Amino acid sequence: MGSEFSYQRRVAFSETDMAGIVHFAEIFRYMEEAEHAFYRSLGFSVHPKKEGRFDESVGWPRVKASAEYRRPLEFEEVVTVELRVSQVGSKSLDHRFLLRKETGEVAAKGALKVVCVRRQPDGPMKAVSIPDEIRSQIMVAEAASLEEWEALT
Repeated sequence: MGSEFSYQRRVAFSETDMAGIVHFAEIFRYMEEAEHAFYRSLGFSVHPKKEGRFDESVGWPRVKASAEYRRPLEFEEVVTVELRVSQVGSKSLDHRFLLRKETGEVAAKGALKVVCVRRQPDGPMKAVSIPDEIRSQIMVAEAASLEEWEALT
């Protein structure tokens, strides 16, 4: 069962602006990469494909995203993206993120809210309960741990 996850990556040249600093939008990509890696670590994927064909299982669109920027990340810098599950609802998950520089300083913090959906036969997606096999893999980070973690920023 998971409530915390950590993911590392190196800043690519294509993610930086002319000053060599990560473009603000890349922070959302980094959070998403960490979220997907978290799900893979639990044995499932956000992409509903199996054996090369579309599967009618659930999808996870983002319905809310935010970021606060503290310090710039630069080309070739290693960034650690820490994920904490802050809420597990019947149909949604809330994740919080800290992005740390190699020095340990917080470069950014952010949040994503994702909703569990299933595509209807006529096309639109509809929010559905998180399947038990997925819900059983995810738990909310302990409140004290989450507060301490966020106080580090």
